[in-house]
Amino acid sequence: MREISTRRIDAVDLAIVRPFLGVWRSEIDIYVREHRIKFREDASNKNLNPLRNRIRHRVIPYLERVVGRNIRSAIWRAAAIAGEEEDWIEKQLPDSTDAQFSVARLRALPVALQRRIILKWLRAQNISEISFDVIERVRSLADHDAATAKVNLPQDRHARRRAGKVFVE
Repeated sequence: MREISTRRIDAVDLAIVRPFLGVWRSEIDIYVREHRIKFREDASNKNLNPLRNRIRHRVIPYLERVVGRNIRSAIWRAAAIAGEEEDWIEKQLPDSTDAQFSVARLRALPVALQRRIILKWLRAQNISEISFDVIERVRSLADHDAATAKVNLPQDRHARRRAGKVFVE
């Protein structure tokens, strides 16, 4: 999760701004108390059905008890480092606005870069709900031994390999 991120929905790029993402809850509580601000907590934050809430309310406190120290700052640092590295890697990747890509060029790259390029390419093709499994299905089209030349994508779309190229239909 980033302080500012963009999500494309249909043909619209939405900016998602999270101004308090880098502020600890204890800091907010202190500020609210000092400035006598009325505070209302969203009831959905206590709902343990969403995975993020179970992690925040159960898993992290459990790990802190077992480890015997506050691990939240270490998780925050690791997330910040991963985000910065992801930004750098994204800038190193070639443009992916083409409607197709070369199987031979993809095969020549390390697996990690193959996955990143496919992710960027699928986003440029307006494919939503891109998961690891979707990326791996598309990546399988570049396999020398692949008998399948067509894989399913979300929303009844498909990626197909033909004449050394992969494209979406």
